[in-house]
Amino acid sequence: MYHYYCLNQISEAGMEGMTEQYVPVSDPGKADAILVRSAAMHDMEFSPELKAIARAGAGVNNIPLDKCAEKGIVVFNTPGANANGVKELVIAGMLLASRDIIGGINWVQENEEDGNIAKDAEKAKKAFAGCELEGKKLGVIGLGAIGVLVANAATHLGMDVYGFDPYVSVDSAWRLSRNIHHAKTVDELYKNCDYITIHVPAMDSTKGMIDKNALGLMKKGVIVLNFARDVLVNEEDMIDALESGQVRHYVTDFPTPVIAGVKGAIVIPHLGASTEESEDNCAKMAVRQIMDYLEYGNIRNSVNYPDCDMGMPGENKRIVLLHYNKPNMIGQFTRILADDNMNIADMANKSKGGYAYTMIDIDSEIPERVADDLRQIDGVLRVRIVN
Repeated sequence: MYHYYCLNQISEAGMEGMTEQYVPVSDPGKADAILVRSAAMHDMEFSPELKAIARAGAGVNNIPLDKCAEKGIVVFNTPGANANGVKELVIAGMLLASRDIIGGINWVQENEEDGNIAKDAEKAKKAFAGCELEGKKLGVIGLGAIGVLVANAATHLGMDVYGFDPYVSVDSAWRLSRNIHHAKTVDELYKNCDYITIHVPAMDSTKGMIDKNALGLMKKGVIVLNFARDVLVNEEDMIDALESGQVRHYVTDFPTPVIAGVKGAIVIPHLGASTEESEDNCAKMAVRQIMDYLEYGNIRNSVNYPDCDMGMPGENKRIVLLHYNKPNMIGQFTRILADDNMNIADMANKSKGGYAYTMIDIDSEIPERVADDLRQIDGVLRVRIVN
């Protein structure tokens, strides 16, 4: 029996995937797993019972990753589950920035009582004229789940698409249309593209990447779209670029006191993944990952521990260990098992930064005393017998 706690309301479509082995609890201190969307967890105290946290979404800045890793708590996210919803809003953002649709709608609302509105609209509409996307150059920075979908969709709109991602995965490369031009440097996008959209995670190396230097390389009148993270753009530099006309429009899904209301900025209230389908997909994915980890020890899409998947153990028994990534850990594990005359049927070990994860299948029962002996090893953070 496993216990779970929902820190936010989680889509019912996702929760339907829970089997009868999973029971909700009202106290997070009694949960084996916590499911969360946007609730802040940095000030939470985590009980020894907590084994996993699943974020029904991609961003995990609301979760203390290092604190969780230190306690042997695996944190999952759901990359790609909301990608289509974000992709569609990026396309909408390009259209809003290309043609003054918002201005035109506002004009109609302001003149709704005008008896000659249809006739007057013919005179007024020239103030809201814009340009088409077809034939324009789009630069996509980051070719992950969302970036690939945006790039591919833009080619179907007749855009000339350039992509830049020095770390593109094999899976993304397979899904990327062959019509996408490969940019060797990000500066190549800045200098040549009419539209630039950012789809990279917020890291020390990417925060503030769109600053005055980057903006200065871009074509005058460029349109910049940010549906990834607000911190990727230096907002003060962006405001200067909008005021000078270097940037025609800045479309962002992240309202802040600095950018809200700025002329030329089209600010959307974080609607990227706010669709029924995205919420359902994220919840389903989070639930599957939690169940696979608790029942079989498999880790997929963790942000603080390495992915490691050995499938189902079959007739074997499985023991899993979360530990520091340091020398001679495997040797110590196998020595304890050998001392108890236990035979290893299969084993996997993966590392990620300062942490590592080991899965060991045994072809016999695993006494609790063996797990206790493993817990005594310096550097071991958590030991579980999962089957």
